[in-house]
Amino acid sequence: MAHKVTLIRGDGSGPELADVTKTVLEATGVAFDWDIQEAGLDVMAKEGTPLPNRVLESIRKNKVAIKAPITTPVGSGFRSVNVALRKEFDLYACVRPCKSYPGVRSLYKNIDLVIVRENTEDLYSGIEFEKGKVETKQVIDLISRLSKKQIRPDSGISIKPISVTGTERIVRYAFEYARKYNRKKVTAIHKANIMKFTDGLFLEVSREVAKKYTDIEFEDRIVDNMCMQLIQHPELYDVLVLPNLYGDIISDVCAGLVGGLGVAPGANIGEQGAIFEATHGSAPKYKGLNKVNPTAMILSGMLMLRYFGEEKAADRLEKAVAAVIAEGKFVTYDLKADRNDPTAVGTREMGEAISKRLKDSVERRA
Repeated sequence: MAHKVTLIRGDGSGPELADVTKTVLEATGVAFDWDIQEAGLDVMAKEGTPLPNRVLESIRKNKVAIKAPITTPVGSGFRSVNVALRKEFDLYACVRPCKSYPGVRSLYKNIDLVIVRENTEDLYSGIEFEKGKVETKQVIDLISRLSKKQIRPDSGISIKPISVTGTERIVRYAFEYARKYNRKKVTAIHKANIMKFTDGLFLEVSREVAKKYTDIEFEDRIVDNMCMQLIQHPELYDVLVLPNLYGDIISDVCAGLVGGLGVAPGANIGEQGAIFEATHGSAPKYKGLNKVNPTAMILSGMLMLRYFGEEKAADRLEKAVAAVIAEGKFVTYDLKADRNDPTAVGTREMGEAISKRLKDSVERRA
């Protein structure tokens, strides 16, 4: 039976990445029933929103989506479509594997880390008060009255909620993931030495959940120290579980260890569904140029296959991607030793090389 999937083509370089990823996934031999949806800046110009209700309804119906990058303007305009989708479907677990693939330029080798980031709380919850607004003054006055601490009147305010409920389920997810994929250790990351009632709660709950998983090692690290540890001794770590903001930052640090966001896939998973997406942005300056590395979105498709229980197909896909990168012949410019190498191929050609390896492996199995 074909897997029903909403395919969101995104904007900027997104449509090219979506089309290539669709072709590669079909080359695994797994059957898909695609519901192709448009979203992003181009749609906003036509429909007044980057995220039309038809897209939400498609995801609600199919339960699973794979999404190409969508642009989020910095400092103005609409809030992130990515954040909106995570909130709409309560996709509380953001899973971002960061793994070394021979052939990708990096200062490090043999990295194999998994970031499990809480997706719905913390400073990304969107509870903000703009500088100079009446409501902001009321919040400042209330905080001053309750805490006896003064906040400058020309401040903007962001609220950082962290709950027992949200922490329990993300830490439990991290341990269940570790158990399912035979990982050895979970590390909870926090700033509990300073933020005792939010990060302190995160740490306290993490420790309680860890008591139920005695087969897996548990430890915790303060977030600033963790950044240094990842640079100096990444081999000491395995699955990292973090609140929302730290997870966003640390996942980019870990992506840097393996060669950048171009090879960093992502999954957003909840109780009732999942959305898979590359960690990187839409690279609008490369729109229509057939230039952007498709690896991150293709590997996000690999995570989607695992979500469906198509483990063998996922393994074949990852092996095909790794083989094409290691060979170094049919790869985009950023995967060449010299980024100006004239033998670099485009998004489409790299996808075709991966598809060919997949089709060959399917034929050999047959």
